[in-house]
Amino acid sequence: MYFVDTIDVPGLGNRGYLAGGAHRAVVIDPPRDVDRVITAAAARGVRVTHVVETHVHNDYVTGGLELARLTGAAYLVPAEARVAYERVPVADGDRTPIEDGLVLRALATPGHTPHHTSYVLEDGGRAVAVFTGGSLLIGTVGRPDLVEPRLTERLARAQHDSAHRLAAELPDDTAVLPTHGFGSFCSAGTAAGDGTTIGRERTANEALVKDVDTFVADLLAALDDVPAYYAHMGPANAAGPAPVDLTPPRRADAEEIAARLADGEWVVDLRDRIAFAAGHVAGALNFEAEGRLATYLAWLLPWGKPVTLLADSPERLADAQRELVRVGIDRPAAAATGAPADWLRPGETPRAFRRATFADLAARSSAEEAAPVVVLDVRRDSERAREHLAGSLHIPLHLLRDRLAEVPQDSTVWVHCAGGMRAAIAASVLDAAGRDVVAVDDGFDSARAAGLPLARIPDEQSSPT
Repeated sequence: MYFVDTIDVPGLGNRGYLAGGAHRAVVIDPPRDVDRVITAAAARGVRVTHVVETHVHNDYVTGGLELARLTGAAYLVPAEARVAYERVPVADGDRTPIEDGLVLRALATPGHTPHHTSYVLEDGGRAVAVFTGGSLLIGTVGRPDLVEPRLTERLARAQHDSAHRLAAELPDDTAVLPTHGFGSFCSAGTAAGDGTTIGRERTANEALVKDVDTFVADLLAALDDVPAYYAHMGPANAAGPAPVDLTPPRRADAEEIAARLADGEWVVDLRDRIAFAAGHVAGALNFEAEGRLATYLAWLLPWGKPVTLLADSPERLADAQRELVRVGIDRPAAAATGAPADWLRPGETPRAFRRATFADLAARSSAEEAAPVVVLDVRRDSERAREHLAGSLHIPLHLLRDRLAEVPQDSTVWVHCAGGMRAAIAASVLDAAGRDVVAVDDGFDSARAAGLPLARIPDEQSSPT
C-alpha cells in the first residue's frame, strides 16, 4: 500500500510531494522551507530515505540538499545536471527501491531543461503515479525558454517528444503529479483543474493532441515574460542552497524606517491593499502578504537590495519570511509590526490614495473634468493584446520603476490590472514617487459593463515581447 501527499506552495504555483509506504518515503522537488516536509513525514510516521529533484529549478530555491542532510536521505539529482555538491546521479531507467514492492523509476524527459527527469512510482511492478516536474503538466508543458535562448526551439521539440514518451509508456490510469502548472511562471499555460491522469492528458494536453510543428509554433508564440529573479534561482540551486533562517528579524523603530527610506532601501508594507491605500508610510511599497508576495516582490526588487518588512502582526511577518526564503530573499534587513502610527516619527502623517472601480473611471471620464487623467495598464503584454482600454498607457508592472518617466507628471494616474493586486503594487510605486494616483481595485471584465471603450492589438502585433 502506498500514499502520496502534496506539499502545496500556492504563492509560487508549485507543488512538492511526499510518497511512500508504511515505513519509508521519498520526497520529490521539496520547497526550501523543509520543516513542512519533515512535519508531513512525522505525521505519516515514515522515514525519508530519498530526496529527488526532477531538474535544477529556475523558479525557486530548492530545499532538497538541506532536507537530505537533515534526514540522512540519499539525494538523487539527474546525472547531466551540473551541480557543485555530492549527490546520487540519476540516469534514464534507474530504479530506486523505496520499500517492499515500491520502486521509483527514472524516465528521461528533457524539454523544460536538457537534463529533466520524471519519476514513475511503481507499486508491485504497476505504475501508479508519475512525478513529472516541469515536463507533462495539466493540459500543457513546462516552458522551454528558461535555460538558454539558443536552446529554446530544440527544448520545445524535446517537450513534445517527452510528453509522447510518457503517454506511450504509462497506463492511462497513472496519476500525473507535476511540480509546476498551478500558477507558476515555469508553466507554458494555465492548469485546468487540480489533478489528472495519463489518459486524460492523452486527449487534452497540447503536446499530445498537436503535431510537433504546430505544437512548437504555438508554444513559442505564447511564451510570456520571465520573472527577473529566475536568473538567480538556477545558479543558487546548482551551487547548493544554504540552510534557511526563519528566526524573527531585528526590529526597526520609526527613525530607522525613515533612515532606510532616505537611503533608497525598500520598505515593504505587507498589509492588504485596502488598509495600505487608507494610510501608509510615505515611500513604502505595498506587496500584500496574502497575494503572490514572493513572485512579485522578487521580480521587482533589485537583486540583493536590503528590504525592511512592515506587518500588522508577527504571524503575518513570519509567513512572509517563509514565502521570501523560497525565492532567495533570505533575511530582511529589519522589520516592524503594528500600524502606520507605530512606524511614523512624531509629527509625520500617513499618506493615502483613492481606490476605485471601472464604473468610477467611466463616470470620471464622462464628466469631462478639467484635470488631466492618464489610464495606466500594468498587465503583461499577452493580457493587453487580448483586450485593453482604448487610449490607455501600457507599462507592465515589472518595468514600471524603470519607466516612470513615461507616466505624465501633471496627471492623475488611474492604474489597473486584471483584478486589483498588481494595480495596488503599481499604485504604491507611483505614490512613493510622489504621483497623484487612483488604484482601480476591480476585475477587468467590469470595464465592458462600465461602458468603457475597449480595443485589441491586431493579431500580427500581439505576440508578447
